Amino acid sequence: MSEQQNARARPRSGFGIWLDQHLYSFVSSLGRVLRRPWATLLTIGVMAVAFVLPLGLWLALQNVEHFAGDVQQSREIDLFLKPDTPLARAQGLAEEFRGRSDVASVELRTPEQGLAEFRERSGLGATLDALDGNPLPSLLILVPQGDDTRLVAALQALPETDLLQHDAAWRARLAGWLGFGQRLVWVLAALFGLGALLVVGNTVRLDIQSRREEIGVLQLLGASDGFIRRPFVYLGAWYGLAAGALALGLLTLAAVALRDPLAALASSYGSRFALAGLEWRGATVVVLAATVIGWLGAWLVTGHFLRQTRPTET
Repeated sequence: MSEQQNARARPRSGFGIWLDQHLYSFVSSLGRVLRRPWATLLTIGVMAVAFVLPLGLWLALQNVEHFAGDVQQSREIDLFLKPDTPLARAQGLAEEFRGRSDVASVELRTPEQGLAEFRERSGLGATLDALDGNPLPSLLILVPQGDDTRLVAALQALPETDLLQHDAAWRARLAGWLGFGQRLVWVLAALFGLGALLVVGNTVRLDIQSRREEIGVLQLLGASDGFIRRPFVYLGAWYGLAAGALALGLLTLAAVALRDPLAALASSYGSRFALAGLEWRGATVVVLAATVIGWLGAWLVTGHFLRQTRPTET
């Protein structure tokens, strides 16, 4: 007997048999998906829409957060000193606050710098030249680090303070709305994820019903639940994988449709804001999560069916 015949006669290892079974289920489930294109497209489309809605809201919140401006800039505190405050005293206050642990940075803008900036932005150079002296005060621009409550109290207590501009209330409201939006995203993700799981579960259930007699024969022959369940689980994973990819495609199309009008709107406010999409890591997580949802839905439905139809010993 030749070596090739000996190799064929030699029994395969348990791992090899297990790998062959998984490979067969993997390929056969893909074939069942492709043989029913319209039904498959309907299932995948419903699942993709369920994924797009919370994912699109999450991306919108991320872009709103970015559009609100740089975090450090949004936390700036503008301290206008009294007009009679000497420049040396303003410089001393700047150095004093630079030494505080709750201050990230301090910028001193002198009256001359403020007047030059105002002249450049307003275009009222001739009118400003007619003024007797410089009416602008010294300005300290502070960026707090951490909680700014004590810093604001210290600035308000200064005798040199004339006006304090601090957008704490606006930032608190914005943070509250963004926090509510993030919580809403998680709630919608859970609800629509459950909906996608039910959709793929119902689709797999219909496929199981069409093969009910075949499954019954396998059970009578002693096939394990894992062997029977395997092709249906792969079928659900294929549905989830395709739905996740389609959801990313829909998000990309939506971003392309919104990019130009959003850029025009941002430019009207003097901003160069550009719509940001998912990075490759986020896209990978979306596809994997959709695949897991499809796999889980099929696993639950198949397990329930097998428990209901398992033959009983007589």
